[in-house]
This record gives sequence, structure tokens and C-alpha cells, in this order.
Amino acid sequence: MNFYINGTDGNSRTALLETSRGIIHTPAFMPVGTQGTVKAMSTDEVKEMGAEIILCNTYHLYLRPGHEIIHQLGGLHKFINWHGPLLTDSGGFQVYSLSSLRRIFTQGVEFRSHIDGSLHFLGPEKAMQIQMQLGSDIAMAFDECIPYPAEYEYAAQSLALTTNWARLCKRFLEAAPKALPTSDESGKMPTTQHLFGIIQGGMYKDLRKRSLEELLAIGFDGYAVGGLSVGESKEEMYEMISCISPQMPFDKPRYLMGVGDLADVLVAVDNGFDMFDCVMPTRNARNGTLFTHQGKISIKKTEFKADPNPLDEECQCYTCRNYSKAYLRHLFLSKEILSMRLNTIHNLSFYFAFFNKMREAIAERTFRQFKKDWEDKIGPNI
Repeated sequence: MNFYINGTDGNSRTALLETSRGIIHTPAFMPVGTQGTVKAMSTDEVKEMGAEIILCNTYHLYLRPGHEIIHQLGGLHKFINWHGPLLTDSGGFQVYSLSSLRRIFTQGVEFRSHIDGSLHFLGPEKAMQIQMQLGSDIAMAFDECIPYPAEYEYAAQSLALTTNWARLCKRFLEAAPKALPTSDESGKMPTTQHLFGIIQGGMYKDLRKRSLEELLAIGFDGYAVGGLSVGESKEEMYEMISCISPQMPFDKPRYLMGVGDLADVLVAVDNGFDMFDCVMPTRNARNGTLFTHQGKISIKKTEFKADPNPLDEECQCYTCRNYSKAYLRHLFLSKEILSMRLNTIHNLSFYFAFFNKMREAIAERTFRQFKKDWEDKIGPNI
């Protein structure tokens, strides 16, 4: 993996993240393909809209259909027909948020499946084995995502556990490189799998700093901040972002996990973060909430019943070029499958265009003005 910073504007930066499967232009948005699919979209459609990397979910693919099956079928790239870079999360957040039972041990976490209640155990070695057999280009170290709020003592104990798990993840990856699938349909497979460490520590600045220092001592290809956007206020999130970002390595990718509200993204990019993922554009699309240059709108509102205009006059996506708000409202209220598809096409296209505009503004050294213009125009409804 190579990471080339090619432009800065204050703390914001544009860069090229080069993997064996392709180049990712940052700041980058990774659409979430939880079960090996970006909901309602084919991989070709996602690529056409502007995606350069997709995030898939270790926890879900482990439970169904199973990482062994995906490995037998040639790896995750072939399984989902995606030949660009893939990032897989470790499963730690899903174990925290979805399982009906969760018991934490030094070796890992015992939990019950949210699907059928079956009992499972996931630890750092198992999380790495799954990700290696999936064959992702970027794997995430196994971590514990703690609830908000959390007492200092619990956050400190969890941090020690997460650091040890990160060390074991790297050791396992270095000792077992042959677990990767041999090839996919394009004949390309990463010769090595790149590993990102995850900074934890709750809302405690000293613990966040300690977490980063311990991860730096182990050494990773990139560094992520986890455990944010879990119930804390915007002020708390922004304070933690501005606190930890200056301490993170300048020459490594910085990934803010699970944050995708565009107002939050602007703050994070202003603080030097490079990579983002979130279900917000796709989940909102399925629920009828759509992003426009005038702010978010709910397509089910009566005011759109006879509206002949496109969803967003400034958007050139397939949905806006071909359909009216009235039709989109009709599809949504009728619970038509096409509603989910057209809404998702628009929201993802909007996100990719937004990130492209951010990259252009940084390259032109006008990012602060770009950020102010968006905040002045849209405010919290961005």
C-alpha cells in the first residue's frame, strides 16, 4: 500500500491511496455493503456512480453465508463481482450493537447471533482468519466498541484489551499470509492484506492519546478512530476529532469509522481525515429521505404530490435526469421496489459528488470557504 499526499489546505488534504486493486482518491466515501451488497444496487452501478472502494461486514458474512464458503468460491471480490479495493471491518461494532448476548473475555467475545440465537466466539485471531479468507484488501483490527457513556475505569480496561487484540491481529496476519484466496475472476489478488489499527478510549482524551501511542508502537498501515457517533453530542464528537487528529501520523491514511453525516464529514476533513463510511445515504434513501443542494427532504410529503420538477436541479444522476418528485413520491408511498433503487442512486450520487467537490476545493486551497458556504446555505440540515 502506498499513500501519496498531493495537496493540502490547512489541515485538510487530498491523497492517493494505492492498492494492488486500484487507487482511491481521498477524502473518500466508502459505501457500506453489509451483506456483500450495497443495498438495492449492483456493483457495476456503484462503480459507475463513483465508488472506488466498498466496505463489507465481517460479522454478517461470517454468520451468513459463511467465510469458508466465500473462500471456496474464490474470495469476496469474485463473490460480489467487485474488482476494486475492499475493506472489511473486524466485527467488533456489530457484536456490540446486534448480538442478544455479549460476554467479554481476554481472548475475545462470546455472543449470540441476531439471526438464530446460536452461540459464537469471536476474537482477534478468528476475526483475522475470517477477513483473510474473505480476501479483503484492507482489514481492520478487532476491537471493543464501548457504550456511551462509559466510566473511565471501564474505558481504560477496554482500551488495554483492544491494544492487545490489535497486537494479536498483526501477529496472526504476519504469520499466516497464505490464507488469502488465490485469485478472482480478474486474476488479481493482493499479495498482502493491509491492516488498520483502531483508536479507542471513549470520550477521554488521555485514553485516546494512549491508544494511539500503543498502536503506533505496534505499527499499522493506517489508523482509524472508532467509538464515535455512538450517542455522544456533536460538540463531544468534534472535540475528540480535533484532539486526536493532530497526533495521528501525517503519512498514513486516517479513517473516521461510521461517520457519514455531511456536516460531520466537513469538520473531520477540516481536521485531516481521509476515509469515511456510513449507511446514511442508503438507509435514508430507503426511508424516503433524500439529500439535495437545498438540504434534506422527505419525498413522502404532500407538497410533492404533483411536483413535476426533478429532485435536485443541480444533480445529474440518473434519477434526477429522468424522474419527477411526484413520481418518486408515488413510488415510495406505493412501496415499489423501484423507489428504493431510484432514491439510492440519487443519494449515493450526491455523496460521491460532494466528496469530489471537497477534493477539488482542497486542491484549489478553498476548502474553508467551501465548508462555510455549505454550512451557511444548508446549516444542520446538510
